[in-house]
Amino acid sequence: MNLVSVDIGTTSCKAGLFDGAGRALRLASRPTPARSAPDGGAYYDPRELCDTVCAALREVIAGVPPERIAAVGVASMAETGVVLDRATGAPRSHVIPWFDTRSASQADFLALQDDPVARFCKTGLHPSPKVSLAKLLWLRERDAAALDGAVWLSAADFIVHALTGAFATDTSLAGRTFAFRIDQRRWDDEWIHALGLPPNLFPPAQPSGLPAGRVHAQGAGKSGLPEGVPVAVAGHDHICGALGIGAVTPRQVFDSMGTAEVLLGTLAPHPLTAEDYASGLSFGCHVVPERDYWLGGLSVSGGSIEWLRTIFDAPQMSYQQLGELLARGDEAPIDILYYPYLLGGSSSSLNRRQSAARAAFIGLERHHRQIDLLKAVLQGTAYEMERIRRTAAQLTATPIERARAAGGGSRNRLWMQIKADVSNCVFEVAPVSEVTLLGAAMIAGVGAGLFASAEEVVEAMAPGDAEVFAPDAERHRRHLLLYEQGYLALQTPLNAFYSLVDKSASHAHESA
Repeated sequence: MNLVSVDIGTTSCKAGLFDGAGRALRLASRPTPARSAPDGGAYYDPRELCDTVCAALREVIAGVPPERIAAVGVASMAETGVVLDRATGAPRSHVIPWFDTRSASQADFLALQDDPVARFCKTGLHPSPKVSLAKLLWLRERDAAALDGAVWLSAADFIVHALTGAFATDTSLAGRTFAFRIDQRRWDDEWIHALGLPPNLFPPAQPSGLPAGRVHAQGAGKSGLPEGVPVAVAGHDHICGALGIGAVTPRQVFDSMGTAEVLLGTLAPHPLTAEDYASGLSFGCHVVPERDYWLGGLSVSGGSIEWLRTIFDAPQMSYQQLGELLARGDEAPIDILYYPYLLGGSSSSLNRRQSAARAAFIGLERHHRQIDLLKAVLQGTAYEMERIRRTAAQLTATPIERARAAGGGSRNRLWMQIKADVSNCVFEVAPVSEVTLLGAAMIAGVGAGLFASAEEVVEAMAPGDAEVFAPDAERHRRHLLLYEQGYLALQTPLNAFYSLVDKSASHAHESA
């Protein structure tokens, strides 16, 4: 039997066809159709997004006998969602992406409505413009009746509804809304009511991979999927990726390396504490039953390389030229510090408290070349992820000595060696590129009864031998000096300075 999966990402919508051993039989990808709003925000058109996903599905299942398709799993970026009319299923809003910041004032409002530590202990999150609840308050502020008789669906939920007509989500995506109690695996109805939001604004939240419905005639016509095939909300893309790569035990962490980078680990459900809150990490429900996750991320990791690529030359350096340049570099540490805060601070506690963080190069000399700046970017992003690794290891009292990496950045061998040398950990690069698609297929297979458990599906379908990057002791010693005495030590004065700059600019604006 074959499993079909969808991954709705920030830049690409992908579909995959897998066999029971986890082999990718076909893959298809389409650009996620992003649009810019007149007020500077970003959005996806719901119908266009659905058409894009369905086109990818039609490509991967073309010619496959209907009886060979056992189940479909849909994963997506978290916090991204759309408001639909409950009665008709018609969109009432655009699909609002996680990175849209128009709900910043609503996030500030949410932060004042409850004790921040108490709210964190229920949701595992800090209030931010990313969370779905802030987006919903922003929509209500623009139109007081926008949420009456409506339902908020994540991007994955939306596609599942388009294929089946069902309103459903899974606990891993529900846990990114700021309206879901991860400690009790239920919607926080008291909190939703206190905010004046209508009841039933959110769909039922069920375990990841459990079929939400079956492909109906309209869904079959759009996607090419056979009628009657079970379709599941597989979950949060990063968490599905961790399952796909087999990193689902406490000592294994998943390093998801794309434009943004996320370090993610597995842990047993437990009451969150003020110490967890102070760490700056976020927590949520794993796609694997009876497990939670911790997560820390950097918004501009691969994005830092992309930024540097665009400003090197006119015309800009091609990816092939970039790869050739990096291939000429050696693995020795370089004495340039790069702070990767092109979009502000990461999830670390320091930068959460001091949000004025900005990107910077420190230590440049006249003889430095393009390759030196590139190496500094690779090191700086590795240093920031090392902060997250150390924080998580201390918080969970679990040594983190190995990491499994996937995503576009993991194909950069120099970067992977730098990460191993910085952390003194072994990094394993997955032999498959689309681990989120694989994970979504795996959890759908469990939900459809093809596998008895997550452990069984990992044994059957997880990728095999990985490329291993082991740390070098001498390079680690040098990185340790740069990291502890340079990168960390200079954080406080740099952020204090940029806070002063921001205050000065704010006062000047008010005076004007």
